[in-house]
Amino acid sequence: MKKILIIALGVMMVAPSFAQNKVDRSKQPAPGPAPIIHLKDPVIYKMPNGITILVVENHKVPKVHAILSIDRGPVLEGNKAGVNSIMGAMLGEGTKNMSKAKFDEAVDIIGADVSVHSSGGSASALTRYFNKAFSLMADALMNPVFPEESFEKIKSQTLTGLKASDKSAPAIADRVNRALNYGKHTAMGEFETEESIKGLTLDDVKAAYKAGITPSRAYLTFVGDITPEQAKAIAEKTFGKWTGVKLTLPSITDMNNPAKTEIDFVDLPTAVQGEVRVGNLINNPMNGPDYHAGLLANQILGGGADSKLFMNLREKHGFTYGSYSSIGSGRFQSMFSTNAAVRTEKVDSAMGEMLVEINNMRNGNISEEELKNAKAKYNGTFALRMEDPSITATYAANILINNLPKDFYRTYLQKINAVTKQDVVRVSKNFMSTDRSRIVIVGNESKIGPNLLRYGYAIKKFDKYAEPVIEKPKSVDNKETAMTTDKVSAFTIVNDYLKAIGGKEEALKVTSFSADLSMEMMGQSFTGTEKILAPNKHLVELKMGAMTIMKQSFDGTKGYQQQGPQKVDMSEEEIKEAGDDKAVIPQVYYLSPDYKIEYKGTGKVGDDATYRLQVVPASGKTRMEDYSIKTGLLLQSETTEKQGEQEVSVSTEFKNYQKVGNVMFPMEVTRNVGGQEFTLIYSNVKTNTGVTDADFK
Repeated sequence: MKKILIIALGVMMVAPSFAQNKVDRSKQPAPGPAPIIHLKDPVIYKMPNGITILVVENHKVPKVHAILSIDRGPVLEGNKAGVNSIMGAMLGEGTKNMSKAKFDEAVDIIGADVSVHSSGGSASALTRYFNKAFSLMADALMNPVFPEESFEKIKSQTLTGLKASDKSAPAIADRVNRALNYGKHTAMGEFETEESIKGLTLDDVKAAYKAGITPSRAYLTFVGDITPEQAKAIAEKTFGKWTGVKLTLPSITDMNNPAKTEIDFVDLPTAVQGEVRVGNLINNPMNGPDYHAGLLANQILGGGADSKLFMNLREKHGFTYGSYSSIGSGRFQSMFSTNAAVRTEKVDSAMGEMLVEINNMRNGNISEEELKNAKAKYNGTFALRMEDPSITATYAANILINNLPKDFYRTYLQKINAVTKQDVVRVSKNFMSTDRSRIVIVGNESKIGPNLLRYGYAIKKFDKYAEPVIEKPKSVDNKETAMTTDKVSAFTIVNDYLKAIGGKEEALKVTSFSADLSMEMMGQSFTGTEKILAPNKHLVELKMGAMTIMKQSFDGTKGYQQQGPQKVDMSEEEIKEAGDDKAVIPQVYYLSPDYKIEYKGTGKVGDDATYRLQVVPASGKTRMEDYSIKTGLLLQSETTEKQGEQEVSVSTEFKNYQKVGNVMFPMEVTRNVGGQEFTLIYSNVKTNTGVTDADFK
């Protein structure tokens, strides 16, 4: 009762103030005055080995943060793309003085944060533990041990990540966008591939370490409860004898934007939506006249949920969950870019609206309210960021690296608030192009491509590695495809595959298939069986011990899916798809009227160059198949599957072909469903025996 009474009294005391000061909730509150930024100039020392020490003293909290960053600039890796990423990861795998486990334990005991990477490291700890944390960071940077087993582990993890990104439309769009804008054989536009990662050796990693981890052009920034004298002393004691190669900042030639706006299309038939990137290259140094106005221009166009792009593409038209933009900056050429993930049938319209909003910026269709809100955003977020010592450390080094005035960050918000609408229009015209843009689209070409023609832009086609796609004459139907005189066609791909596995006649003789399955996932072992009976009966069952984990069965007219004890009948759509393939080896009927097949150029699966075949069976569910140019064998199939209300990308890789009777079958099948990967191993494979109708009841 006493508690209730206190609450009631509180309400009574507050109520009169509400009555006297009515709040108009239909209007957004006016932003307050810009916060005053208090940032001390760093005390700077220069060490003989090339390290520049910066100290920003702040004794409010008994904690010290240090960042060491090596200013190499962009590094061209060529056919060893990815080596510096792996080298950076290996710096955390133990030192010559302690194993990884002991190193991690030493960090945990003192409650510190210590990290190292390919361009430096950081250490953060309470003042009394800082010296220990700092020495651990230095040990990891100067004395890495590079164990072989760690190299193989990180290399394997990298390859797994690459496989996932190769199925991801956003990842492909970002990769191709960079490669086409900067050039795929430049430091700014190159990317790691399975081929480049597989080709790396431990010696390559050690060579990358020697070339990049060095005191030359290194900036060591201390922020927090430490005096300049103390910081200098610990830096000289720890890094004073460190030596390494002398670095010079690379000179990078600027690339040109397209002479006219063009659409660069990557066909991904299994994509559940379209990824759109619209943008161009810019030069925007931090000490240039357009930097602060560029920040506000980007905020107004695509900086958040109240920006022009978001309000148009999501709120007005419902094309996407969100659309954003970015304006790069720095010493080297960078990009202005807008992006959105859009429903396939609306990609062309969304692209058009993105161009409309860019032109709105260029033409000055910017309200005072939009400019005021953008400034308020920076006034709030910049002051909050200054409370993070790692940000403060970065700012201190930025002043030297980018040749900025000493008061650049102290006067940052003054310059933001001094930007006028005319300034925003000026930088929009400088940075945001619509007549020399590169528009990168990744998605289903057959559904998106025809609708893009109305814009009149040149459309160039690329594969997911930014290589130009050479178009082949398109067929009207399978009969015409079979009669083509081209060296490569849908007919030759299917024919070569059937020859590779043992011949079409032998493939037609296979009327049933059975095999034992085994699988490892999340530390658990599973076993199971797969059975197929022509024309289209199919069973897959997986068990853990004696317990059925998953089962799917189709008897030619109906079927069910079972997970644990739950059993669900197949939907009408699933039944239609299950009835697509009318043979144990479906390729024997690819040239029949039941299928529409089309050669879609070349591709790559791992190290194997492939011919890509688009297959559309009777159900209409498209799949893309990759056949080895060298062997003719099917290496990969890509499609989509429904998981609840969402569609996810599914890829299946086929490996380790072995002969069963007179026909070759893959004995290792790896499926990747929405980024989750598992591998099925086949054994005890039999054909034309032991499978009956009763198996599918």
